[in-house]
Amino acid sequence: MNTQKKATFAAGCFWGVEASFLALLGVEDAVSGYSGGQFEHPTYEQVCEGDTGHAESVEITFNPEKISYETLVRKFFALHDPTQLNRQGPDVGEQYRSVIFYHSPEQKEIAEKIKKDLAQQYVPNTIATSIEPAKVFWKAEEYHQHYAEKHPGRVVCHI
Repeated sequence: MNTQKKATFAAGCFWGVEASFLALLGVEDAVSGYSGGQFEHPTYEQVCEGDTGHAESVEITFNPEKISYETLVRKFFALHDPTQLNRQGPDVGEQYRSVIFYHSPEQKEIAEKIKKDLAQQYVPNTIATSIEPAKVFWKAEEYHQHYAEKHPGRVVCHI
């Protein structure tokens, strides 16, 4: 029986996001890519120009018998500053926005509840994270996959 589920998050630069999720027990894979935009088969260069509508995203394959979607959403919020609009730290632009791309009504409900529950923590700021239906996920170029693992010792955001 296939118990794998998908979760997709955008929280700034995808290298550190991917590495952080891969470290969790129950996460079977994490892939860096692009989601939320209008262009088909976008390249890193196109996304960096900031006019494709895509966000650097990570698509996670997880086993819900070992890790819950709620745990993944809470990890997502802990990884970055969700109050920053269209940026994370030095990375600025729509491609670095904070987004939860949900794959089911249940995921949407969980994401909305956690966002609401965490809102008080960030006052006087407001959580800028959007919660949107998952669109086509475009896998990033191979050199972006498992970047932190391929470049040990290099400082990667979110780790």
